[in-house]
Amino acid sequence: MRALLLVDIQNDFMPFGALPVAGGDEIVPVANALILRSGLVVATQDWHPVEHGSFASAHVGASPGDRVLLGGIDQMLWPDHCVQGTPGASFHSALDVAGIDRVVRKGSDPAIDSYSGFFDNDHRTATGLGEFLESHAVDEIVVLGLATDYCVRATVLDAVGLGFGVTLVTDGCRAVDATPGDGDRAIAEMHAAGVRVVESSHV
Repeated sequence: MRALLLVDIQNDFMPFGALPVAGGDEIVPVANALILRSGLVVATQDWHPVEHGSFASAHVGASPGDRVLLGGIDQMLWPDHCVQGTPGASFHSALDVAGIDRVVRKGSDPAIDSYSGFFDNDHRTATGLGEFLESHAVDEIVVLGLATDYCVRATVLDAVGLGFGVTLVTDGCRAVDATPGDGDRAIAEMHAAGVRVVESSHV
């Protein structure tokens, strides 16, 4: 069985949000079109507590873009974003949330970030997404969302590692591109890992 996985289509990752991804809002129509054509739809949601360790504001003298060790893992520091219960953590208002069957929240442990929809960044704690998909006999997932070079990349590579077949929808993704070309390099890495890379018209 195939499932659609929407990664972090949340307000704070939109151009108007706290951690803006250029063109992030352009993926919403792509997501909605695929929701209508999919049987099982799962969405991940960044769900950080106040003063999460990935926030630059949680580290004296730090700025977004600085790097620290968080939970023993190299961590990029970000602006405060997707704080639990805030409008920024909500899904984009135009996203067809009625078509989503399951929401998996991640990043709620202040001591470790969670880019992947499957695991925290140290891979010691699972979100339950893998078990949910397996319980529904899913063996293939179609992935889109934000951002290509962080949460999408981590989610896709973990899915491959867990044995799922993965299709990445390129017109349904946008990158942070903290270093120019990061998004393209992430797509190349996913493709090299065996991921099928297509536009939504070919799903």
